Order: sequence, then C-alpha cells, then structure tokens
Amino acid sequence: MTTPARKILRLSGADTESFLQGLVTNDLDHLSDGLLYAALLTPQGKYIADFFLKRDGADILLDADADQAPALIQRLSMYKLRADVAISETDLHLHRGLGDTPEDGAPDPRDTELGWRAYRDAAQTDDTVDWTALTVANQVPSTGIELDGDSYILEMGFERLNGVDFRKGCYVGQEVTARMKHKTELRKGLALVEIAGEAPVGTPILRDGREVGKLYSQSGGKALAYLRFDRAGDGMTAGEATVTYKG
Repeated sequence: MTTPARKILRLSGADTESFLQGLVTNDLDHLSDGLLYAALLTPQGKYIADFFLKRDGADILLDADADQAPALIQRLSMYKLRADVAISETDLHLHRGLGDTPEDGAPDPRDTELGWRAYRDAAQTDDTVDWTALTVANQVPSTGIELDGDSYILEMGFERLNGVDFRKGCYVGQEVTARMKHKTELRKGLALVEIAGEAPVGTPILRDGREVGKLYSQSGGKALAYLRFDRAGDGMTAGEATVTYKG
C-alpha cells in the first residue's frame, strides 16, 4: 500500500520556534527528541490540521497531508503577521518503513508500531506496508477520514498518540482542550470495533434504531468508529455490517 500524499514545508527565520509554540498543540521543546506530532486548532478547539515537525538545522520541517497543505500555509501566514518566519514548499518526499530506524529517519512519535519516517530527495518506491491495517489496529485516526473539521483532538486520541502537551503555555484552542481534559469525562470518541461485513466510510452506526456513531477505516475484520459510549452496545449495525464494541 502506498503512503498517502504528503507535502513537506520548510519554516525558517529567527521567530520560527516561538511562532509555532504559540499555535500548535505540542511543546516544541521536545523537538530535540526527534519527530513531534501536533495539530493546529480553531479558537473553539476544533481540528484544522495535524502534522509532524522536525528540526532541520536552524529550520523546522512540517510534514502535512498534501490536500491540507495549501490551507495550512494560508492559515499559518495569517497568524505570522510581522514575525520573522518564512514558509515555503520543499521538494522533499516522505519515506516510511518498519524495523530499524535509518540514520536519516526518526521513529513515528504516535505509536512504536508505526515504524519510522524520513525525508529524502527522491520519492519512495518500495513501500509495501499495509498502513491502514496498522492505523486501525492501533487506533490512529487518519487525516480526512476520522479527522475532520468537527473533530476534537482528545476524542480522537491525541493524548495517547503524544500529540498534545498539557504543561506547555497557551496555544490556539488550548482553553477548550484543557477544559475537556480536566473538567469533563469524554462521552464520545474514537474506538476500535469488530466488523462483520463492510460498509462505506461515514456510514451511521445504529442500535435499536438510534444513531450511536459512525464507521470509518476498516481492515481485517476491525474498524475505527466514532461512538457515543453511553449508547454503544450489543446489536449495532452499519448498513449491512454488524459492529461489535467491547469497550
């Protein structure tokens, strides 16, 4: 299975790190550890984009979904104002793999099962990994599938995936995210389910005639679902498929 299209951006300038620190969900102090997974949110705490950050000399590389890249550049440029930050596209290509991490790579920070990522001048031609199977098995949401403009990152598992830091200073959407962490119990969220049969991505999941969630990525009899936990239980269906959630 080929790696989904990515666009590698370069952010440079004296204010780059402080600029990103005030915007994204993770703490840029951790860039010294390798790759950093983070998201950009609306002021209301909803998802705009997720990406990886990597230090490259004095610059920072930003690895984003190719379809999201134009809007992401526009949003970052809007926040930039007079900060000394330049945002440009690169000709670098994402490479991914499992097993030993190459010298020019770094482990995927979301989950050890997701292998490594590297950025190289030539396109990857040897990727045969079934990434969908891995993301489903490890409950990792995918950009444009599970993750959309209505998503809250804590419901999508970003704390478990090392995509948010609650000890850093303020960032856009921080207040809502912190409130969800400290003042409420999540009633909805991403879950791993078993599925007998198939149904299109986005199919409503029903139980006793009531919608209790939606079905998303599927592989090998397992799937990711966005569920209302208080309504999920025996007897769920998605189209012609049977859905089982074990909590």
